[in-house]
Amino acid sequence: MATMTDVTQILNQIEQGDPSASDKLLPLLYDELRVLARQRLTNEKPGQTLQATALVHEVYLRLIGNDNESTGWNSRGHFFGAAAEAMRRILIENARRKGRIRHGGAGQRLDLMECDVPVSSSQVDLLELDDALRRLEAEDPGKALLVKLRFFAGLTVPEAAKVLGISVPTAERYWIFAKTWLFAELSAPS
Repeated sequence: MATMTDVTQILNQIEQGDPSASDKLLPLLYDELRVLARQRLTNEKPGQTLQATALVHEVYLRLIGNDNESTGWNSRGHFFGAAAEAMRRILIENARRKGRIRHGGAGQRLDLMECDVPVSSSQVDLLELDDALRRLEAEDPGKALLVKLRFFAGLTVPEAAKVLGISVPTAERYWIFAKTWLFAELSAPS
C-alpha cells in the first residue's frame, strides 16, 4: 500500500505538469483501485460484463488521461473521491448503454447454467440509485458526496470523514440520514 506522502507528491508533480509522474501513480494505487472496483462490481446485477481491471483502467484514463483538465488533487483521499465519482459515472453509462434496445434493452439475460438460481433481492438497480443520489445531491450535496465515497469508493466512515473534512460523529449522522433517505426513495412506488 502506498503511503499518503508518496501519492500526494506524485499528485503534486502531475499538477505541475511532470509528464512522467502519472506513470508512477498507477502502480502505487492499482491494487487499491482494483479492490474498490471488485467491490463495486459484486453489487451489480447479474450479467455484468464489465471486469474490475477494465473499470480500473477506464477510471484511471478519465482521471489522468485527459491532459486538458487540471486535476487539482491535494491528497490521496481527494484522488479516491474523484476515482469514486469516475467509477460511478462509468457504471451508470454502462447501465444506460445496456438498457438500450440495441444492446438487449428490456430483454432479460439468462445464463443457462444458473437458471434455477433466484436473483438476490439485495442487488441495487444502479440507474434508480443514480436518480435517487441526484435528488439527494440537490437537497444536500455533502451527504450525497458521503454516499459516493462510501458506496462507490468503498471508504469507511472515518476515511470519508477525513476526505470531507468533518468529524467522524458528524459523518456517522450523515451516513445514517443518507441511508434512510435513499432507502425511502428507492422503496417508494414509482
